[in-house]
Amino acid sequence: MNKTIIILGCILGIFACIKPPSYPIEPVIELVGLSKNIIQQSTLNEDSITINFTFTDGDGDLGDTDSINIFVTDTRQDFIANKFRIPFIPPEGAANGISGEVAIVTYSTCCIFPDGQVPCTPSTSYPVDTLTYKIQIKDRAGNLSNFIETPPIYVLCNQ
Repeated sequence: MNKTIIILGCILGIFACIKPPSYPIEPVIELVGLSKNIIQQSTLNEDSITINFTFTDGDGDLGDTDSINIFVTDTRQDFIANKFRIPFIPPEGAANGISGEVAIVTYSTCCIFPDGQVPCTPSTSYPVDTLTYKIQIKDRAGNLSNFIETPPIYVLCNQ
């Protein structure tokens, strides 16, 4: 019996010493990777790329039931190309810090040509366009994360 109490006491002592992770209250994101780096231009969402990134948030107020909180910017012309919503993430346990991974799907985009050719038209002069996406998230308090940027994505302009 005493042996059981000692073992139980040691186990409880170990768990009492484990501290929850400490994250800043602003979300922090880190790129994990892309499903691929080549996409066919299209206006009909015929091709897509999945972008994976991780997040941490110290006060756990990430996600929402109806607000947009992921912003994906096309760096070719610095415009927000896509907006997504992280669903509400309920707090778990005594500590409020949360972490996880997000996968977002971005669909086909158009080639943008330096000579003024109409975007989304086939081009033999410019068979490939290159873009990167900058991604940022926002928590319910309005705190913005750092930016992450994808490696180059090649858009095939020949169709």
